[in-house]
Amino acid sequence: MLDETAIPRLARGFRIRRDDVRNQWVVLGPERAFVPDDIAAAILREFDGRKTLAIVIDDLAARYAAPRDQIATDVLAMTADLNAKGLVAI
Repeated sequence: MLDETAIPRLARGFRIRRDDVRNQWVVLGPERAFVPDDIAAAILREFDGRKTLAIVIDDLAARYAAPRDQIATDVLAMTADLNAKGLVAI
């Protein structure tokens, strides 16, 4: 079970970078790439392998002036999904 004490990072071989030509964030990985939506990109950029999910959630809630419980629900669900797909390591 994923909780807020987890420390996420992009899985080995994945990185997120800004594509200035297309004005969007892109996640690059071994033999694949995808364009996350703005919310997913904001979350993924926080996954540095040092911060817990609690810190990520607090930072995002403050940055976007959004309810913490709503941010927590979205962050935990997305993190669990991307972890199951091998894109995010915990």
